[in-house]
Amino acid sequence: MRWLILITAIFLASQSWAAAPNVRDGGTLQFAGVTYRLAAIDAPALDQLCIDEHADAWTCGVEARDRLASLIGNRQVRCEDLGADSTSRTRHTGICTVEGETVSLNQILVRQGFALNFEPSAKGRFKEDEASAKDGRQGLWKGCFLAPQEFRQGRKDGALLGASCRADKDREIRAVLFPDSPAMPSGCTIKGKYALRARVTGNVGIYHLQGCPSYPGLTKPDRWFCSREDAEAAGFRKAYNCRAHVRERM
Repeated sequence: MRWLILITAIFLASQSWAAAPNVRDGGTLQFAGVTYRLAAIDAPALDQLCIDEHADAWTCGVEARDRLASLIGNRQVRCEDLGADSTSRTRHTGICTVEGETVSLNQILVRQGFALNFEPSAKGRFKEDEASAKDGRQGLWKGCFLAPQEFRQGRKDGALLGASCRADKDREIRAVLFPDSPAMPSGCTIKGKYALRARVTGNVGIYHLQGCPSYPGLTKPDRWFCSREDAEAAGFRKAYNCRAHVRERM
């Protein structure tokens, strides 16, 4: 009986309205007690670059975050908790809705082209919304980009998506999407580097905090992260030469 009461309380808490969360990136919301990754969608990482409709470099990851923040504004948000996120020990997945809206943020982002449908099933929950955004050249689809999942895994040879992709400019486009020295998003000082040796521990790369001996020498990071939580959710582990007391500087 006690367990039933506890489960009911958790369920009701996950359904209650909460103050406007901190928007960590285009698909992640942080509340006071829990961080949610928006389920069934794949939004750009904060440091991801795309090509816009004019063939110029575009900080699409930053714009995706700003778009999500603008959709929320100062309104309250309610998330249906779908359980622990398989990519992070500290996050949950959820279907989140803004007060006054009948359509979830998850679906709106896909419909506006700032996230992809991302479910293992053939159809997917938001497949039709993705098709509509693609046909209408909305958001990411107006330019040229790599699927966020492939970007996070460092797949430089991944399929290019969007209306502005040109086969005769393939090499030039990929050079923009994966620059040798990517710009650091504001406030995101943690450096990430893809590394084969990290795969031994099931990761894709290694992150380096300010204060770690390896930090100054890493002049060409592959990724930038705003927190250890973000880096670990992206599949990166902390460099072994970082002492336990070293913390990220926010």
